[in-house]
Amino acid sequence: MDDVPSGEIKQIICIKWGTKFGPEYVNRLHGMVSRNITPPFRLFCFTDDADGLHPDIAVRPLPEFDYVAPVNTRGKWPKSRLWGDLGDVTGVVLFLDLDVLITGSIDPFFSYGDPDDTILGRNPNTPFEKLGQTSVYRMRVGNLKPLQQIFRDDPQGVADTYRYEQRFVTRNAPGGVKFWPRGWLAHFRMHCVPVFPLNYVREARIPPKSRIIIFAGALNPPDARAGRWDEGDNHRPALDHLRAAFDGRRRESLSKHLRHYLRPVSWIDRIWRE
Repeated sequence: MDDVPSGEIKQIICIKWGTKFGPEYVNRLHGMVSRNITPPFRLFCFTDDADGLHPDIAVRPLPEFDYVAPVNTRGKWPKSRLWGDLGDVTGVVLFLDLDVLITGSIDPFFSYGDPDDTILGRNPNTPFEKLGQTSVYRMRVGNLKPLQQIFRDDPQGVADTYRYEQRFVTRNAPGGVKFWPRGWLAHFRMHCVPVFPLNYVREARIPPKSRIIIFAGALNPPDARAGRWDEGDNHRPALDHLRAAFDGRRRESLSKHLRHYLRPVSWIDRIWRE
C-alpha cells in the first residue's frame, strides 16, 4: 500500500507519543476507519513506539520537535509536531485523535469544502466563541507551518495566551479556519450522555446524524464502557452514587457530582474494535 500515489487515496493521520495510549488505540482506529470509508485509504501513525501496531498502518517517526513544550498550561501542544513538514506524507490529510469513535461514513470529511481549507470541529464548550476543536481536522500538509515558528519563538508565552492549541490554531491558521457541518461531530459528554436525572436511568446514546464521537478531557472509550466519568473514577450503582452525593463521599460540588454519573455504555465494544 505504501507505493500508492498520495493524490489517489484518502489520507488519515494520527499521533502517538509516550505511554498514555497503547497500540490498541491505533489498531482500533484503523479498524473503525476501514469500516467507514470508501477505499483506497491509508492511515499514517506518527509515533515514537510502533510495537504492536497493525501491519496495514503506515508508521512514520515523530516529526522534529525542537522547542520546549509548555509545562504550566493545559493543552495537547505536542500535536504541533504535525503542523509542518511530514516527510513523504504530502497533500490533504484528515487528522483523528486516537480516542474517537467512528459511527458513520467519513467520506464527506474529504470532499467537504475546498482542498486548501483548514477545517476544524466547532467546540461546543464555548458556544459564544467561534472556537475550533482539533480532535478531527483536515489540512493540506504544510499550511500550518507558520504556526510552528510563532510557537517556537515563545512556547510558554503562546500557551499562556491561548491556553489550548486548538484556540491557537483557530486564531492564527493562515487564511482562517472553517468548520464541519453541525451534527457530524458529537461530543460524548455533551451530546451522548443524558442530562440529569436521566443519566441515572439511561445509558449514553449515539446521536443519529453523527459520524464521529469525540472524547474531550479525561473520559475515554474504556471509561465510557465501564461507566466511569474519568479514569480515576470507580463505577457505582446509581443508588449508591446518589447516596454519595449527600453522605460526604463526593469529590466535587453537588451539581457536578449529580451530572457526572454515567451508566456503562453497552455499544462501545461494537464500534471500538479492530
